[in-house]
Amino acid sequence: IEAVRTFMQHSERDRAIALAGLFQAVKMVQQVARSGMVDNDALSTSLQSIFNIDASSVESVYGDVSQLTVGRSVLRSQLGDLDTNKPRDMELTKYAISIMVLERKLAKQPAMLDKVAQGIERARTQLEHFPLTHENIIASLASIYSDTVSTLRPKIMVNGEHMHLANPDNANKIRALLLAAVRAAVLWRQCGGNRWQILFKRNTVLEAARKMMDDSAPRTIH
Repeated sequence: IEAVRTFMQHSERDRAIALAGLFQAVKMVQQVARSGMVDNDALSTSLQSIFNIDASSVESVYGDVSQLTVGRSVLRSQLGDLDTNKPRDMELTKYAISIMVLERKLAKQPAMLDKVAQGIERARTQLEHFPLTHENIIASLASIYSDTVSTLRPKIMVNGEHMHLANPDNANKIRALLLAAVRAAVLWRQCGGNRWQILFKRNTVLEAARKMMDDSAPRTIH
């Protein structure tokens, strides 16, 4: 995850894309935990981002911004956009902040980062035999999270229905999505993002999120 190129040219749009990626992942964590269901296209986008390490732009990590519709909508509501007609979800806020904290701790452990990178490469070889959302791929990504990020504190406690959380496939999906959320948090930090910006520059981030789908001009990374 950490091996991605450093993003030298930052923009509010880039940071909004990274945050949308983060909120898309944690929203799906919530959906799987509560209902056992998730949008397959959104799932594919988040899982693919884990493998898009050497990306040419922030947007290309997710293919393009049209694949972050779920995340963009959640981001806007979390920032208090009245146009969404949706209230803030404090559970999603808690997940997102916890992921950001864990990402900073992960960044300070080179050996664990290497373990994450090695796990991703092993999972990448499986893509030669299985589609991205196959249970074997998801299980491999879940294992990476369990063996690395999940050992850090504070441990993320996912709330949901017992019948869904007790399902091994759902548990793997949740862990794989939490890994995708960590990947988005890495991207957010590389774009110059930090938790204080969400608090003190909320309107700026919100405006970038509103414009995200309209402004499709690529951002080159050097």
